[in-house]
Amino acid sequence: MKANNPMTPQKSTVEQIRQRFDCDVERFSNLQTGQSATMDAPLVLDLLSQAAAATTPQARHILDVGCGAGNHSLCFLSRLPGCDISLVDLSRPMLDRARQRLTPVTTGALNTYQEDIRNLDLPPACVDVIVAAAVLHHLRTEDQWRSVFAKFYRWLRPGGSLWISDLITHRSASIQNMMWQRYGNYLISLKPDPAAGQIYRDQVFAYIEQEDTPQPLMEQLDLLHATGFINVEILHKNTVFAAFGAVKP
Repeated sequence: MKANNPMTPQKSTVEQIRQRFDCDVERFSNLQTGQSATMDAPLVLDLLSQAAAATTPQARHILDVGCGAGNHSLCFLSRLPGCDISLVDLSRPMLDRARQRLTPVTTGALNTYQEDIRNLDLPPACVDVIVAAAVLHHLRTEDQWRSVFAKFYRWLRPGGSLWISDLITHRSASIQNMMWQRYGNYLISLKPDPAAGQIYRDQVFAYIEQEDTPQPLMEQLDLLHATGFINVEILHKNTVFAAFGAVKP
């Protein structure tokens, strides 16, 4: 796994990322349109929650990493009602909105952690399901990827499941370039005219370059196996986005 150097000057700091998300709560509170720059976001929301319910039907506690305004927890609770939910995010406004939206729809406990996943410490075998959506691309080094996947494994109870959706890259430079072009065309299509679409595409590409260090899907699947997970599954892939997961034996 070839992660970027954490000292690369053009990459945003954790504090800069937190500040951006503090100002973007309203957009991320919409289940259908809040993540339009992510291809197939509503479908992936549904697939992840279905997979969690299918593999971990007796789940009692869900950990939502990078929870944002709570969209994934809302979908998971629709299929695993009454679960306790632990929410993790850098942004306090995001956590507050997630709590506000989730409180009316669950009888379970709600816990919030304003923390970077790299620094979070939880007890072993404390949760049944982990969802990490559009968050792991902020990891910077190979050691960080290994450490976070090891934490997920340690925090899950036996038989628990991990579900990830994220921006990804490809090992082949030619395939990566092809997929990036396709993603750019998708972003252009979201706007009413090509000129506006090209401006939007350039804005999205700029903040990806500024903030993100996504990794190839196949390397993440290999890392899940190496960490000890079994039944590693790809639920969906479209261009530079993928949804996948695994079960702890």
